Amino acid sequence: MSFSKWIGASIGWSFGGPIGAIIGLALGSIVDSMANGKGSPLLGDRQAGRRHRRHKNRPRQRPQTQPGDFEVSLLVLASIVIKSDDYQDQRELDFVRQQFTSMYGRERANYAFKLFKNIGKQNISTRQVCNQIRQMMDHPSRLQLLHFLFGIAKADEHVTESEIRQIYTISGYLGISSKDFESIKAMFFNSTENAYKILEIEKSASVDDIKKAYRKMAKKYHPDRVIHLGKEHQVGAEAKFRQVQEAYEQLQKERGF
Repeated sequence: MSFSKWIGASIGWSFGGPIGAIIGLALGSIVDSMANGKGSPLLGDRQAGRRHRRHKNRPRQRPQTQPGDFEVSLLVLASIVIKSDDYQDQRELDFVRQQFTSMYGRERANYAFKLFKNIGKQNISTRQVCNQIRQMMDHPSRLQLLHFLFGIAKADEHVTESEIRQIYTISGYLGISSKDFESIKAMFFNSTENAYKILEIEKSASVDDIKKAYRKMAKKYHPDRVIHLGKEHQVGAEAKFRQVQEAYEQLQKERGF
């Protein structure tokens, strides 16, 4: 599989806007024969822009996020988080490579990591990137992005305050509520209150409240909610789902129901 075929295979909306510009610059330094007299592979970016302007008065519908759109968004946001503490820890970089290898296989992961390293050399507007993702990506997929970003921050076994602030800023721009942020954050920290935070309830919650919260969170984090992203992303989705189940089972034991 050529680099051009990989990057263009399943990307839709991320060819446009600020993410498209970022990817275009990153590709410019690593793609060998894409130009071949026909211009950049991101020519579709300009074409998409013309289509958007032509139909700007039509009712706007959010297109379904393609696996490639999610993948590119992940690379850009991961780059922002890794640079948030002004130091790129090798363990964080290894985590990104490892996760991409487990999700996509070695060849595709190598392509993604080359792109990732070139993205990391750019100055990126967090707000602009997140606004594009928020407008175009469904909520369950955005929650999956957040889960992955915490995994990166935790990869070096020490999450800095700057990393937490950066992820919190990203989650706000992505339209993710503070409760959802705290729920996913709790999946990466050990605390006596984590089970309650994961289920988005207070310690004073009744047994009925706990059961109701579990049903709600199990539905919110169910892997089927991101099935459109492909089987590669089911592992991360299943991890979130398991942690909801484990939080519920912990409270069952503690409360005796």
